Amino acid sequence: MTSPPKPDWMKDHGPGWREHSDRLIYDNPWISVREYDAEAPTGARTIYGVVSFKNLAVGVLPIFDDGTVLLVGQRRFPLRDYSWEIPEGGVPVDRDPLEGARRELREEAGLAASKWRRALSFQLSNSVSDECGHGFIATGLSEVAAEPEATESFALARVPFGQALEQALCGRISDMITLAMLLRAYHMAREGELPEPLAQAMLQTAGRIA
Repeated sequence: MTSPPKPDWMKDHGPGWREHSDRLIYDNPWISVREYDAEAPTGARTIYGVVSFKNLAVGVLPIFDDGTVLLVGQRRFPLRDYSWEIPEGGVPVDRDPLEGARRELREEAGLAASKWRRALSFQLSNSVSDECGHGFIATGLSEVAAEPEATESFALARVPFGQALEQALCGRISDMITLAMLLRAYHMAREGELPEPLAQAMLQTAGRIA
């Protein structure tokens, strides 16, 4: 897909933030936290804490030829809840995001894909974090041996695309990467950015939404 021209209203406005000093508060193999003596674009001085990630986030939406998708269920530590998501994880910032997406699809879902499409680039919680990521659509799926990490325990559900999208839109699937990828895939199916047979299979399962 060719990107549309950038409209005039999307230009940057005003001066940027200024950093007067900073100090490292916390560091581990995955994240670091720095505290900044910062000056806002308005000129106001403030303390700003930033969580920096050492990995890019990657998410992959596996879509089968019949219009079904595979979701992963797992317990997430930060909110102590159960979350249904697309396969997700991270890849070091200096590595190819597609490499990480292939690994996460294999590890979490036990799948390999013959066709990959980059669908989204995104920022996550950009008021407190510099975490960025990429989302991929995987098709031409085949089964391989799953390789979960020692801390991971997954349930797998192969469901109609439209049902997954419906559950995301009503708030039962609340993971933001999953919601964004389901909406992006729906748009791609409607706009002819996916192969016609696959798009039709997906949209048939999303009839009430479409």
